[in-house]
Amino acid sequence: MPFPLFSPARLLATAVLAALLAGCAHPITMITETAPPRSQAHLVPKKVAYVMTDALRDQRVTSAGGSGDRVSYYPYRDLEKSIRDALRAVYRDVVVLRAAGDAKANEAAGVSLVFTPQIKTDSSSSSWITWPPTSFTAEVSCMVSDAAGAEVARVRATGNGTAEFGEFNGDYGLAARRAARQLTSQLSSEIRRNEKLR
Repeated sequence: MPFPLFSPARLLATAVLAALLAGCAHPITMITETAPPRSQAHLVPKKVAYVMTDALRDQRVTSAGGSGDRVSYYPYRDLEKSIRDALRAVYRDVVVLRAAGDAKANEAAGVSLVFTPQIKTDSSSSSWITWPPTSFTAEVSCMVSDAAGAEVARVRATGNGTAEFGEFNGDYGLAARRAARQLTSQLSSEIRRNEKLR
């Protein structure tokens, strides 16, 4: 038997459906293929490492999109390439560590510096009609230690990306990837600028 047009059951079902639609999180990616230039003649002749555990890669973040929706992504997994590209633009050799704090392994591998990143992200949208974010911010802060684990320096970089509705064309993470590109470039510049990291 169909519900009457304005029955409590029909109104409740409509409200639940609206809440589910408003609360959905659309997946996007921040991965960018653009990397800072790498000039062999100007690379620092050191082997460095960055820390990226499986637990970090599996961290999922949800932030604001447009029209009341949200977007979801994996900031450490998505920005790992950006961090590696920024380091490769400065240093001769770059390796990844699955865990931090193994001084003996670092020394045996010939690692001079270890970069441990912390990532923060945020997004928003000026659109009340479409869900992709039109503004995205990504920030990475790296504590840099020597092979023994003693802190040497800290570096920080931020990327801001924007995209308008007419630019998406199915590329719903466009603002996020633009933020990632800017972050990569800024991170390599900040590392080069720090004399303690040469």
